[in-house]
Amino acid sequence: MFETKQKNERGVLVAVGAKSASDEQLKELMDELEFLSQTLQIDVFNHFFQKLEHPDSRTFVGKGKLEEIKTYCKVEKIDVVIFDDDLSPSQLRNLEKELKIKIYDRSLLILDIFLKRAKTAQAKTQVELARFQYLLPRLTRMWTHLERQRGGTGTRGGAGEKEIETDRRIIRDQINVLKKKLEKIEKQSETRRKSRQGIVRVALVGYTNAGKSSLMRILSKEKVYAKDELFATVDSTVRKVVFGNLPFLLSDTVGFIRKLPHDLIESFKSTLAEVKEADILLHVIDASSPSHEEHIEVVEQTLAEIGASDITTIKVFNKVDLIKENPPTNGGLSVAISAKDKTGIDELRHLMVEEVKKVHLRIYPNYLHQEVY
Repeated sequence: MFETKQKNERGVLVAVGAKSASDEQLKELMDELEFLSQTLQIDVFNHFFQKLEHPDSRTFVGKGKLEEIKTYCKVEKIDVVIFDDDLSPSQLRNLEKELKIKIYDRSLLILDIFLKRAKTAQAKTQVELARFQYLLPRLTRMWTHLERQRGGTGTRGGAGEKEIETDRRIIRDQINVLKKKLEKIEKQSETRRKSRQGIVRVALVGYTNAGKSSLMRILSKEKVYAKDELFATVDSTVRKVVFGNLPFLLSDTVGFIRKLPHDLIESFKSTLAEVKEADILLHVIDASSPSHEEHIEVVEQTLAEIGASDITTIKVFNKVDLIKENPPTNGGLSVAISAKDKTGIDELRHLMVEEVKKVHLRIYPNYLHQEVY
């Protein structure tokens, strides 16, 4: 018998933060980056953090910090260095030249996770398109990633200019093919959405790993994939739900995260149409996270970017079983729940019924009022 399980890569994390950043904020940044790395089966062996007013234009971190990272990677046989920001093509080139190992920046890490998570043809096409758009200006240092993707070229000394130009042309052609494919899929998705007109639509939104899929499973009473990991859901899931005699469609969508790659948002606009075209949003928040206020801000900024900031929103503060103090609800349309032990679910249902009823009566003015639950 031979061991066939793929060995995890050994990685270190690098971040640059403002001099005013607190230790708690820095820990939150590194914890999230480590969670992202683990999602790609990268074992994290060390964290490197430097406080700078601005990242170094050449190597992102200062000369002394880079030397420290370089020495550690050599001694500990590290395979990959992961940066908690987007790196410019020149920074990527310089870092790879200095460290002589694989470099991930935040966007590439998230794109590779999405590629791993995508299940449907639409999601796979969206991620592939975003990834190729990211790779195009970075070909000089992304050679190893391209080799892995297309099976290798047999070269030993790195890519020559002619080979890189050939790859640029191949990628541009591939981007055009994917765009056309995505347009066709989007038309089919639009047709499906139009067929649902006349029924109230509720969409779950929130920071990644806030518990959207767990809540979806409870509200729809159906088996929906839910796991304590980042981006467990990449594809949209839509279920018909009936509370009493009041029907509506409930959709679970991809989680948001800070510094979400712009190309990814652009490519996922058809998937995010489930959010934009919803009548009501359930904004699920991990109340146990010390950064839940920042997470709320990230989600609200992303909703504004896709044109969904004016939709009626119920804030659902989840995971209250993990906190001792009073749940951080802020009045208005908000409720505290625990999807794990199902506390607050009845209150959430009542709140949803009231809001769904308002929309339902607007769609069907002659709808006879009945008590529903």
